[in-house]
Amino acid sequence: MRINYKDKLLIVVTGPTAVGKTETCIRLAQSLRTEIISADARQFYNELKIGTASPDANELSLAKHYLTGHISIFDYYNVSIFERQALKVLDEIFKKSDFAILTGGSGLYIDTLCKGIDDLPDALPEVRENVKMIYKEEGLQGIRKLLQKVDPEYYDEVDKANPNRIMRGLEIFLSTGDKFSELRKKTSIQRPFQIKKIILNRPRHELFDRINQRTHVMIQQGLIEEAIRFFPLRHLNALNTVGYKELFAWIENQWSLEAAIEKIRVNTRRYAKRQLTWFKQYDDAVWFLPGEEKQILSFIKKEKG
Repeated sequence: MRINYKDKLLIVVTGPTAVGKTETCIRLAQSLRTEIISADARQFYNELKIGTASPDANELSLAKHYLTGHISIFDYYNVSIFERQALKVLDEIFKKSDFAILTGGSGLYIDTLCKGIDDLPDALPEVRENVKMIYKEEGLQGIRKLLQKVDPEYYDEVDKANPNRIMRGLEIFLSTGDKFSELRKKTSIQRPFQIKKIILNRPRHELFDRINQRTHVMIQQGLIEEAIRFFPLRHLNALNTVGYKELFAWIENQWSLEAAIEKIRVNTRRYAKRQLTWFKQYDDAVWFLPGEEKQILSFIKKEKG
């Protein structure tokens, strides 16, 4: 039986990409003498370093991070596996500290740890491969149309720019014959610990400037070379993400290198907007500017009592 950590506090620190979550969380972890769990789906993969803006060796030395670079791009991974792993890590952290920090920009993974996830069946391997083939041959529009046909309720609410979410709905239906929208209970699990959500944000022009600058730094650090190295593996879901797919298209002569880099900037800005839309549904969250660690610490200690 899991220990009831009713006096323990999970601090969720989220916000759009490039806002400054890593730096803020490291300083919070040092002040609270605790450790950090990643909820950034892009940073789970060990092979991907530059394009995912994973914490570097120096940052990892300043505060211990879990679930960062812990799987391979060849591994099958989903939110159910993440939930089990994250809860296990939380047990270990709460044995040593009254606090734990969860950070990242992947709202689905944050929601999974905070509210739980329905125990949905795994897709049949042959179905998963078939859905991947449909996506490869017909693209995003093809799997959108199929999902709209078999599960219109889920289609109405799914992030239509996220192929993984769309394919998950298709996999469940084609494996079980039941709609993904009907199998989900949509009920929250009451976790045995306290949870407080903090959202970091900046003025839009400042955030976009940081995105542009980070893209420039990634190029200097070797993002182009990293994309060339992984180009033969571009069919993997882990590589279907901003920063890589634009450069893959350049390698395939779909556009110039300059155009690819500009598309990375534009698509990252669009991703940040989608993240903010997701986070605005957190009516129990408190918003701060990055750098307001003193105010954040005051809020945390007040909430903890």
